[in-house]
Amino acid sequence: MASPCEVFIDHADVAAAQPLGELAAAEALRIERKFSRFRDDNIVHRINHSDGERIEVDAETAQLLDFAAQCYAMSEGLFDVTAGVLRKVWRFDGSDHLPHPRDIDALLPSIGWDKVTWQSPYITLPPGMEIDLGGIGKEYAVDRTLLLLCAQTDNSVLVNFGGDLHVSGPRRDDIAWQVGVEHSHALGSAMGNIAIARGALTTSGDSHRYVLKDGIRYTHVLNPQTGWPVPDAPHAVTVAADTCIEAGILSTLALLKGKAAEHFLDAQSVRYCCQR
Repeated sequence: MASPCEVFIDHADVAAAQPLGELAAAEALRIERKFSRFRDDNIVHRINHSDGERIEVDAETAQLLDFAAQCYAMSEGLFDVTAGVLRKVWRFDGSDHLPHPRDIDALLPSIGWDKVTWQSPYITLPPGMEIDLGGIGKEYAVDRTLLLLCAQTDNSVLVNFGGDLHVSGPRRDDIAWQVGVEHSHALGSAMGNIAIARGALTTSGDSHRYVLKDGIRYTHVLNPQTGWPVPDAPHAVTVAADTCIEAGILSTLALLKGKAAEHFLDAQSVRYCCQR
């Protein structure tokens, strides 16, 4: 979940903005430490190494697991926090290496939220299975950080973690924030701007994490039911919504819908941009 943390306070001087920036960085670090699957001292590690034993979780973790369960249900299994085990065979490092189909198939029995027993605050994970909250953790961190900062200032605030951002309100004189949308085929350049006065914006895609084999670009967003990237998915999907965690799940689900991404987003009545 680690991403650059940026905070912009409208019309605030350096002295006023610095403590807010430090508060944001501390909250981002707290959430990273608590929910990263790369650490061996947090609740995710305890769950993933429980070997089938029931684990009691705290209220914040329970909230995220409830949301993960809702996403699994609404996506008909396409969004699944147990699919992180596929990282054992997939390396989205820009190379041309594809895993062998038999190695992917060997992991599929270890995927499936429906195999998890979740009755808040207790979770039981079958042996060999894992959860990975990276698909919602960064967006959750953005929303949480914005709430903390808004409790400290009346100025408009923009929180940006690696391109996923949330704005508390318009700038002075009701001017919207202008956010550049990165071109999926020309990194570092913007294909255009989106005006956002309040709410969140996220982008999901294959610009930075992919496999390129025989002219085919494989996105890092995997179908948990097959273990393979979704065919005909957009290269990037940008979604605007009320919260970052909502925008993030919609942009990810749009990628998982493949060629039906635009149809899916039209049905959600949100602003979006698909790059194909």
